Amino acid sequence: MNRRLFIGGCLGLCAGAAVLPTALSWLSIQGDIIEMELDSGTVTIQLFSDLAPNHVDRIKTLVQSKFYDGMPFSRVIDGFMAQTGDPVKSTRFDHITLPKLAAEFNHLPFERGTIGMARSRNPHSACHQFFITSTRANFLDNNYTAFGKVTRGMDLIEQLRRGDAEIGTVVNPDVIKRMRLVTTEVV
Repeated sequence: MNRRLFIGGCLGLCAGAAVLPTALSWLSIQGDIIEMELDSGTVTIQLFSDLAPNHVDRIKTLVQSKFYDGMPFSRVIDGFMAQTGDPVKSTRFDHITLPKLAAEFNHLPFERGTIGMARSRNPHSACHQFFITSTRANFLDNNYTAFGKVTRGMDLIEQLRRGDAEIGTVVNPDVIKRMRLVTTEVV
C-alpha cells in the first residue's frame, strides 16, 4: 500500500510539474496595464502594485468583473481632474458591500495623468471611484492614494465633457465603453 501511495504521489508531482509552469505563466500574463476604451479612443493606464497593492487589486477585481463598463465620467473639473466609478445604474458587482480601503499614501506625485482613488474626508474610505488628474495637484500628494498613471491617451481624458466649475457634475457625461486588463506575455 505504501509503495502504491509513493508511486501515485510521484506521478502526481510529475503531472504537477508539467502543469504548474503553464498555470504560473497565466498569472504573469495578467499585467498591471489597463486599456480603457472611450468613444474617442483608447486610454492606456499603468498600475503601480508596488506602491498601492490593495488599491490596484481592487481596481483589477472591478475591471475583471466589468464594473466600469458603461460607467460615466460623472465629475470633470476643467484644469483639475476627471472622476468615474459612481454607478448610475445597477452593475453586476455589488460595490456597496465592498470593504473600504485603508490609505496607501506613497511618493507618486499627482501630476498630469496620475490616477488616484476618490474617497470621503476619511482617508481610509476609498472603495471603487477613481480620478485622473489633468494638471499638477500638489495638495493631493500624500493625502490621496495614487495607484496609476495614464501612459497613452491623456488627450482623450482632456476632451471629456466638463461639469460645472464648482463641483464638476457633468449633465451629459462621456462614458467608459469598456475597461480590460492587458495581457502581455512575460518572458
